[in-house]
Amino acid sequence: MTSATILGGIAGPDLTASERDFFQGANPWGFILFGRNIDTPERLIRLTAALRDAVGRDAPVLIDQEGGRVQRLRSPHWTDWPAPLDQAGHGERAVWLHHFLMSRELRGMGIDADCAPVLDIAREDTHPFLRNRCLGTDAETVIRLGRVAADAMMAAGVLPVIKHMPGHGRAKVDSHKDLPVVDASLDELAQTDFAPFRALADLPMAMTAHIRFTAIDAAPATASAPVIQMIRETIGFDGLLMSDDIGMEALSGSPAERAAATIAAGCDLVLSCNETVTQMESIVAAAGQMSDRARLRGDRALALRRAGESCAEDELRAELRALGGLAA
Repeated sequence: MTSATILGGIAGPDLTASERDFFQGANPWGFILFGRNIDTPERLIRLTAALRDAVGRDAPVLIDQEGGRVQRLRSPHWTDWPAPLDQAGHGERAVWLHHFLMSRELRGMGIDADCAPVLDIAREDTHPFLRNRCLGTDAETVIRLGRVAADAMMAAGVLPVIKHMPGHGRAKVDSHKDLPVVDASLDELAQTDFAPFRALADLPMAMTAHIRFTAIDAAPATASAPVIQMIRETIGFDGLLMSDDIGMEALSGSPAERAAATIAAGCDLVLSCNETVTQMESIVAAAGQMSDRARLRGDRALALRRAGESCAEDELRAELRALGGLAA
């Protein structure tokens, strides 16, 4: 059976024999890649194929490719994209092209899911680690551009993973290092931070926020059953829900304890990005197998992979023509 994990503990640009053997036994739902795994296009294609061969199926391979600071594929082999908040100022067509072309580069490398777009709302006091990764400074803009970005990604054959549910924009500290605490009322959160996720709740995959909402629970959202219940029932998201990286310091406990708390709260998958093989073994054991409901959500998401590729070229030509007759 498939483990309720997405694992990224791959040391370099090639899969080692010991990593292959571990993944074959652990059978994670998917994999995630980082800058340390990226070299040349040819090497990256071999790596994504080797990961799928290790588990004997067409497992999803994820990456964080937003633009700006957060992009793993860079020049000289790939495009250096502007930060989403900077790109958003150029309008919907620019956002569509950004995410469509970026996703086409990913698909060409065997990567079929991208942890984007960010649906958090940028505020004046949003921590710099997040602010320019957002698509706007108000809910309406984020909803509009988030839909454009997600549609473009899916048209290019890449699954979007919206983040950071149910909203990370009020964070004043970096959740890689500390636990952000938000004291806003539930009504205020519902009208602002939660609104983009509610509007795009039909999308197939999402990632949680390592952030504490005092109006809901004492635990961070990733490990909070009340928050996950609110995501499912009030926001209305019934897609595949994964944690943010459980190696971030916003969470407490051992890697295994963090994984167990994530699944117990109601997340479908645990995301482990930088752990050693020994740590990943404990994470896989703590996460256990995917639940029946999680497998159904995963199957629904995977059924959408590459669904839009048949019309991708026509969409691209139409967008380029709209920008000024740039397509022949």
